[in-house]
Amino acid sequence: MRGRWMRAAAGLLLLSAAGAAQTPPASPAPPGPLERPVLLIIDVQNFYFEGGTLPLAGSVKASLQAKVLLESFRAKNLPVIHVAHMPKEKPSAPDPLYAFHPNVAPRSGEAVVIKHYADAFRETDLLDRLRALRAETLVICGMQTHMCVEAAVRHAADTGFRVVLAEDACATRDLKYKRTTVPAASVQAAVLAALNGTYAKIAAAAEITAALK
Repeated sequence: MRGRWMRAAAGLLLLSAAGAAQTPPASPAPPGPLERPVLLIIDVQNFYFEGGTLPLAGSVKASLQAKVLLESFRAKNLPVIHVAHMPKEKPSAPDPLYAFHPNVAPRSGEAVVIKHYADAFRETDLLDRLRALRAETLVICGMQTHMCVEAAVRHAADTGFRVVLAEDACATRDLKYKRTTVPAASVQAAVLAALNGTYAKIAAAAEITAALK
């Protein structure tokens, strides 16, 4: 009897594994209505573009999708916060590489948060600004996906915000570990896969703009 039961259980496991192998992974569903959203644009600065100190793969394309989000938030008079990474020691003269990229440059009156660490919440007034806005949903985009964007997503979710991450409005780069080079596309996919569900809703910029009230 025991042997028969074990053979039956093994057969069920094989059938289950075969079914799982044949079923393609489901794509994330579009986000539902976004309650009290705030757009957070992280580090879309000139040093991440061609001619900069750390150009990313697809940074121009990502910045254009960030621009789609920015223009949609502006059109609906929804709050926007721009985040810029700056050196701790203030340079003697403005460095154009640290300037916001023209595709998403802040307008007069739009909030700007200066940070010195990967996490936009660390030693900044970002959380105070969000609480003052009574924000419930953070729409996040920017650069680099695997570093400052991921840090902000995790901190925001752990603080209690609903987070929607714009997958096509973020950019990253190839990473190396020992003798292995991980292509930017694989870095991007790994970060999005890790964040999806537990920490953020992953969606395209067009899906996010469609969900704005």
